[in-house]
Order: sequence, then C-alpha cells, then structure tokens
Amino acid sequence: MEISRTTAEVPERARRMGIMHESSRVVPEEVPIAFTYRGSTHAVMMATPGDFEDFATGFSLTEGIITEPAQIESVESVVEGQGIDLQITLKDEQGDALTARRRHMAGPVGCGLCGIESIEQAVRHTPDVSGSALKLSEDDVVEAVALLHGRQPLHMETRAVHGAGFYVPGKGLIAVREDVGRHNALDKLVGAAARAGFKGAEGAVVVTSRVSVEMVQKTAIIGSPVIIAISAPTALAIRTAEEAGMTLIALVRGDEFEIFTHADRIQTGAVADVA
Repeated sequence: MEISRTTAEVPERARRMGIMHESSRVVPEEVPIAFTYRGSTHAVMMATPGDFEDFATGFSLTEGIITEPAQIESVESVVEGQGIDLQITLKDEQGDALTARRRHMAGPVGCGLCGIESIEQAVRHTPDVSGSALKLSEDDVVEAVALLHGRQPLHMETRAVHGAGFYVPGKGLIAVREDVGRHNALDKLVGAAARAGFKGAEGAVVVTSRVSVEMVQKTAIIGSPVIIAISAPTALAIRTAEEAGMTLIALVRGDEFEIFTHADRIQTGAVADVA
C-alpha cells in the first residue's frame, strides 16, 4: 500500500446519451488512520491518506491534547495492514496529561463526535474569539469561496472530497487542505496553519461543507473569528458561534451569502429589509 496515494482509477460502466460505455473514473482513497500516543490508539478516523503531520498536529490541537505544535516531538506514519498508524510522540508533560484522561473513539467519515463519553463532552466549552479585530468586506467573503474552489485539485479530479482553507484579507488563501471527511479537512488545515505559524485571529476559515457545531469549535480553537461555508449551518452551530463571538457566514453562492451571527464584523453596503 502506498501511503502517499490519494486516488485510484477504477473501471465503471457509464450510461451516456442512452448508451452504456465501458469507462473508468478516478476516485479518492479512503483508509483508516489511527492516532497513537505512547503506544495506545486514541482515535481511528476514515480519511484521505496524506498531509500526515498536519493531520496529527491539527487533531491533537482540536482534541485539546496539545496547545501548540512544539509540544509534538515527532510524527511517524506507519502502514498497518489496510490502514495507517500515526505514531505521535508528545513531550513528557503532554503525554502524562493525555494518559491521565485517556479515552478511545472510532469514527467514520463525517462523524466528529464518535466515542464521546458524555453529553458534557459533546457540548464542550468553545474558546471566545470576540477579541479579534478582524474585519472582512463583502468582496472578501465572495473571494474566499471562489479561491477555495480553484485550490482543490483532489476535488477537481474526483468530485468527492471536502476542502478547508485559511483566508487572510489582502493575502488570499494562505493554506488549503482536502479530505473525504469535512472534519478531517479542517483538522489538516488547523495543523498546517499552526505549523506555519499563522495567527488564527488574522483570518477566516472557509469550508466546502455544512457548518456543524464541531466545525465552529475547531475554528475557535485556532482563534479564528470567522467561518465561511457553502452550505447551511445547524441551529447548535449558530448558537455556539454566537456565544463564542464568531461570525458565521453560510450558503455562499456566487456573490450572495447569509450572515447568521456577529454581522458587525462584515463591512457591508446598503442593507434592505426583507419581509
């Protein structure tokens, strides 16, 4: 198994203009990826192989295992059967803390809360991001999504993966990651941004999926005060973003979009009342 292979070409029969044809299609790879600390598996996620250090760092950050990338000493990608084991070595203090609160979970694509042991863990505290001075224009919102569409080579090839990007006004998208799972794509982005030293408070997270509460939580963990999505949010995501001081923008279609929370962070033109 090639751990760097993100796609596969498979045979198919395709119906075109009423006639069946023998054909082939490129599809994304999907493998179990384990996060192992001190020899014990903490989580297993179905994901697109690739960006392993980003994934390990982002997952460790959004799970609260570490607070900064420097607390990871090393990440080794080891092929185990049909999957990949990310063997993550933490500094002693973080390793001791994780051992003390060890829990296990396994989640399929699109599930960001599998293995949570209590309701309290599912609705965990979300960091407050209201202190960020970030302001975006209407054009920034439109540009962020447009740029993300053009920076997803895996999606362009397969039409089957999600993307997550970090947008900074005046600089555009400074990091983009893709994965078959929307949470995985965001974790990979979180890791990439943190490892590169980007300040979350200076930019917005833009995603090609709906906004669920865990997407808001992951965005807040890196300190970003804005999340922009092409699909709709859940009610809990809206309430969580409101409480965290985060601007939640969704349903971006061309130059149209909807702002659900903290609209004052978006510099707008004329506003008309809609009955």
